[in-house]
Amino acid sequence: MDTDRTPKIIGAVWGLLILNTLGSTGAKTIVPLPRSLIQMVTMGALVAAFLLALLVNLRLRIRPSAYVFLLTLLLATSVVSSARLESGSGSLFRCARLALFVGTLWLLSRWWDGRVTFVRHHIRMYFAVLVTVAAGLIVSPGAAMPGEYQGRLVGALWPLTPPQIGQYAAVIIGLTVLLAVGRQTRKSDAAMVVVPSLVLLVMTHTRTATLGLLVGLALAISSLVLTSGAARRFFSWVVLCAAVAVVGFSSAVQTWFLRGQSQENFASLTGRAKVWDALRAAPRTPSEDVFGVGLGDKSFGGLPIDNSWLAVFHEQGLLGVALVAAIVIVMGGIALLRPPSLPRACAIFLISYCAIASYTEVGLGDASPYLLHLAVAASLLAAPAEATSFPPPEGRRRRLTLPRIREVA
Repeated sequence: MDTDRTPKIIGAVWGLLILNTLGSTGAKTIVPLPRSLIQMVTMGALVAAFLLALLVNLRLRIRPSAYVFLLTLLLATSVVSSARLESGSGSLFRCARLALFVGTLWLLSRWWDGRVTFVRHHIRMYFAVLVTVAAGLIVSPGAAMPGEYQGRLVGALWPLTPPQIGQYAAVIIGLTVLLAVGRQTRKSDAAMVVVPSLVLLVMTHTRTATLGLLVGLALAISSLVLTSGAARRFFSWVVLCAAVAVVGFSSAVQTWFLRGQSQENFASLTGRAKVWDALRAAPRTPSEDVFGVGLGDKSFGGLPIDNSWLAVFHEQGLLGVALVAAIVIVMGGIALLRPPSLPRACAIFLISYCAIASYTEVGLGDASPYLLHLAVAASLLAAPAEATSFPPPEGRRRRLTLPRIREVA
């Protein structure tokens, strides 16, 4: 790992930020965990992350970042919308959480320099989360694949839902594949991350994560095909495998994709469309249209919204939607203007994945894994990337260094 200019404690800060965004609701765990205890742990992790980041950056040196600047404007919008307490006093607590989250990113921006350092932190920490999921599956298969989730994989040690596990698996699969294509890690190390993560992704039956992985990787690899022979070979193999899968396993793929749902249920996106229609049809005041009703639990009428854009519109109004759109457009534009390189390809993958997932998942308007994915993309785009030049000697390729359980504990 490239640590010559980045303190090792930054990895711990990133891990604490990831712990904060794991959430406190989900499947029933083997050992029941009170929600209050989980919230105490996650909020404590955020406070610890901020204090550690402040400790290593006492001089408050920050790097200009369009991404964090736009997040700061989104925070200001959230405070204005939440101050009216239409969503209850909890909205102000969520604003405080978002403020600590954004403040920590500002402190970390000092080390955003266009290298893949934060990509490695991201892979290691989320792989550690997936290790706990696999451990829960081994200890109690029934609890890890409960009937209320139609047999889909959930977190049995920590309350994680199938979409969460699918998201984490898809993101680290994509990033690890890109590191392997860019010769920044050994293929054997990459396989140790990709293979088990792919198995967990399949067991979650998460369509959004799978689609985001495929499209994001296709866009990222396409950005390298003109400058990297390894990228061209990988792209050719992927196209060939996809063609074989379509011809030989179309029935199995269709069955997995439908998850036993009826065509009507599939067409309504598992009932999401009904909530979206109700939210759009609900009467709103001009003030609510502009600023929203304040940060809430991303639900409407007691049902989850499951759409980032509608959730932001509901809670932060049209102003929030404009800021989130600016984040995606600005970062996408910067990535397209960069010359071909591995950091640029990783950024393209993360941005495109978040854009695709935003249609059926929430998270772009509040502290969430999606904002961390985009933060990694911002770190990759912080400095102009040089033209792609991959390290030639096999022996000098950097190892991915899989996470150790004792470091996570």
